[in-house]
Amino acid sequence: MKWITRERPKIDRIACPWLIARFIDPDAEIIYVPAPEVIARAAELQAVPFDVPDVEYTHYGDECTFDYFLRKHRLNDPALRQLALIVRAADTHRFGLVPQAAGLWAISAGLSHNHANDYEMLEIGKKVYDALYSWARFRQEEKHTWQHKQ
Repeated sequence: MKWITRERPKIDRIACPWLIARFIDPDAEIIYVPAPEVIARAAELQAVPFDVPDVEYTHYGDECTFDYFLRKHRLNDPALRQLALIVRAADTHRFGLVPQAAGLWAISAGLSHNHANDYEMLEIGKKVYDALYSWARFRQEEKHTWQHKQ
């Protein structure tokens, strides 16, 4: 299936394609286009638009598009729910919700600065979300305990 969204992805527009590829549609094709073209190109390409206003897969209330994907596709994995909280906090600039949110925003903004190609950025971003998911699923309780002695 084809999925389409705005170019120059940041939080939700990297997290959602990662979620689609890993848990919903492993053969998905993600398409980035200029924001004003999303709806017309979606119709032309028979693609599902996401993370733009006035489409099904978008923000609702305080939640972001990633939250909607989880709900729509009944993804109840506790690690995905934890990741959704991080994505929501970073994507809606509510860094006080979870400590990881500001770091995720910083990584996303840095990726955007360093990579002009959206698809290259997506591939690198998927590795970031793989790592966050692994942390949420397997290492969330692990603490960094090494201390430097003076």
